Amino acid sequence: MSASILMFSIGIWFVAGSYISYTSRMSGKVDLAEYFLGSRRIDGFISAMTYSATTYSAFMMVGLVGLTYRYGVAALGFELMYLVGTVFLLILFAPRYWIAGKKYNLISPSELLSFRYENKAVGAVNTMLCLVMLVPYASVQLMGAGYLVETLSDGALSYTTGTIIAAIVTFVFCWWAGLRSVARTDALQAIIMLVASIALIGYLTSKFSDAGGFRQMLVANKGELLRINWSPSFFVGLTLPWTFFAVTNPQVVQRLFIPKDRSSIRKMILGFSYFGFVYTVICCLLGLMAALLIPGLSLPDNAMPMLLKRVPVSVSVIVFVSILAAAVSTMNSIVLTLSNMFGRDLLKALLPSISEESELRASKMIMIVIMIACLLFAQLRLDLIVVLSSLASGGLLVQLPAVLGAFFWKRATAKGAMASILLGGLTVGYMSVTNLKFLGQWPAVWGLLVAAFSFILVSLHTKVPDTANQFIDELKDEISVRF
Repeated sequence: MSASILMFSIGIWFVAGSYISYTSRMSGKVDLAEYFLGSRRIDGFISAMTYSATTYSAFMMVGLVGLTYRYGVAALGFELMYLVGTVFLLILFAPRYWIAGKKYNLISPSELLSFRYENKAVGAVNTMLCLVMLVPYASVQLMGAGYLVETLSDGALSYTTGTIIAAIVTFVFCWWAGLRSVARTDALQAIIMLVASIALIGYLTSKFSDAGGFRQMLVANKGELLRINWSPSFFVGLTLPWTFFAVTNPQVVQRLFIPKDRSSIRKMILGFSYFGFVYTVICCLLGLMAALLIPGLSLPDNAMPMLLKRVPVSVSVIVFVSILAAAVSTMNSIVLTLSNMFGRDLLKALLPSISEESELRASKMIMIVIMIACLLFAQLRLDLIVVLSSLASGGLLVQLPAVLGAFFWKRATAKGAMASILLGGLTVGYMSVTNLKFLGQWPAVWGLLVAAFSFILVSLHTKVPDTANQFIDELKDEISVRF
């Protein structure tokens, strides 16, 4: 595909998204709740689409396709475990986050922890963990864009050019109107992602039909991909962080604050469930098809870009834009949430008297810093996108004990929460950097065990927040009435 066609398709998508982003702006004064949560007035369809687009990123059409290319149906089991876990967690936690956000005027995920544990240091520590762990995950989105642009243009456009394009589009889509522009462009991008994947699978299926059938060829030539070929430790190491993604990744947790009513929450969960199942199955099928059509790739993440070289330009252009859209939709959500957490949970903790206007300005400025950090990290071109994503999620997984304790354990304390986040995060970081897998288990497993043990032990020996019982009981009462 020529560089001019690629740039033209990017231009059309960028103009359409920029128009949606610009027209999403609200007239008059914009406060924090409006900029970061859309004033908690987002309807069910947009909530479902922005949740789906934020969750399913370049990881799917580049990373999951590559993982399936290398390992086969085991990758499908991994991803379906994530989907089932997410739906279950949404049913359990979405009403609680939504009610807590409205009742106590909470804006960021870390702010909820600070409020529940009556200690702003909890939110500050949690925010620092998210900043450290989410830069690699956000960078994965830029890496996906870079690989795609470089491969499809046969090197006419460099990897670095692709990452810079994705970074610029991300910044523009989230700067003008915050959550409203992100959510509405996400809806556009989610539709593009689904339509493009269906178009590609339809075209390839017709080609395999002419050659004797996809299933028959797969059994005959790549039968090993139809068997489970992962060790238990590898499966647990990859799957465990993703199973709890819905309550440990702040960019999706913050989405639980935005639905306008109870009906919108239900539509969000149902819409995400349908979208996730269809998109997951399609991406895994594409990985298997790529294994038949282009065997022998040394870098599995290049399976999708190489596959697109074998389809008509009309199809490959749509898929190309959909992958960029997937990367940007996740990236801008991460940047928006992290900038909010920086202002709300770090800056305001240090400067309690800071005005909302100053806090918002500072948060918008930090977007630029985060974007530059992600762009620099992406230039390292580290291996397997899926593994890098899971390692980042493994670091975020150590928040799980503090989150569960906030909603369900009245004995949980601020010092217990901070100890679990710090010790768990350090464990994951050390084991990841040194490539240590003690007893064959991945860093996420040991990080979670350390976090859980320290959370329980320290909480049992420190003072319980005065309002712990009230917080949990009030949420329980509200849920029984509203849901």
